[in-house]
Amino acid sequence: MKAMLCKAFGPPESLVLEEVPRSALGPGQVRLATHAAGVNFPDVLMIQGKYQFKPPFPFAPGAEVAGEVTEVAADVQNVKVGDRVMAMVGANGFADEAVAAAVACMKLPPHMDYATAAGFSMTYGTSYYALVQRAQLQPGETLLVHGAAGGVGTAAIDIARNLGATVIATGGNDDKLARVAKHYGVAHVLNYKTDPQWKDKVKTLTGGAGANVIYDAVGGDVLEQSLRCVAWNGRILVIGFAGGDIPKIPANMVLLKGCSLVGVFWGAWLGREPHVNRTNFERMFEWYEAGKLSPIVSHKFPLERAADALNAIINREVVGKCVITTGRD
Repeated sequence: MKAMLCKAFGPPESLVLEEVPRSALGPGQVRLATHAAGVNFPDVLMIQGKYQFKPPFPFAPGAEVAGEVTEVAADVQNVKVGDRVMAMVGANGFADEAVAAAVACMKLPPHMDYATAAGFSMTYGTSYYALVQRAQLQPGETLLVHGAAGGVGTAAIDIARNLGATVIATGGNDDKLARVAKHYGVAHVLNYKTDPQWKDKVKTLTGGAGANVIYDAVGGDVLEQSLRCVAWNGRILVIGFAGGDIPKIPANMVLLKGCSLVGVFWGAWLGREPHVNRTNFERMFEWYEAGKLSPIVSHKFPLERAADALNAIINREVVGKCVITTGRD
């Protein structure tokens, strides 16, 4: 099998494509012929040695894959050879084969292609959990999405439309925001880099009330300023810190606004309540088959150009998701 290997911590250009031996299946595992792999910012951190999970060298980055099951361990019952699945694998996804835990595999909806599936698990899993389990977003509420052109941001908008919320999208690139607005029919977009009055405009757009739920994958000053445009009883979802800075939140503002700061760690929750996560995906798959979800995959690269895929993430060129394909389709 071919894999894009990291042999020492470094930049994307240090990855090398090599033939590697297959690993044997252990109990509860399946082998996939990988058609596509999702590309995420943690992959960049992993090859630089900056991620909390450090696989032994050599390893391939890539935490999420989609492909066809080609082999199953004797004790596996939930999937079979020939099934089309998506799976979270943690690492070693940038390869033309992958080994996954059977419990981590979910069968694809009939009309979902592999490229879409490869970028679906992490972003849509995170965003559904954030909006439904953590924020309890209600029909008619206003959702403010920061980092709206990113993977979790576009997923949040897509899901919120189905939950009956009104969306205000923010970001730092007008062209990317315009693409998201057109794709999802978002009426209000704000650039938090060029418009210092963005928080006041949120208040104006909500009749002075502020946003009921704020979905923040950016952090830094954006999160701090969000406290000034959140509604009473509002929920601010702390998704991540793509802006690079982890803010120190003034606790008095949380008190004065009567709001909640809510942490969102989908990966940790997934291990605690996998049955609820599976129910989440069943609902999203129903929406997808009904044409109610529309994931964006703006960039596709062949396996041998994995470095270009990672650099597209680093340079913030991606709208929605970036995926690597293996040429099986």
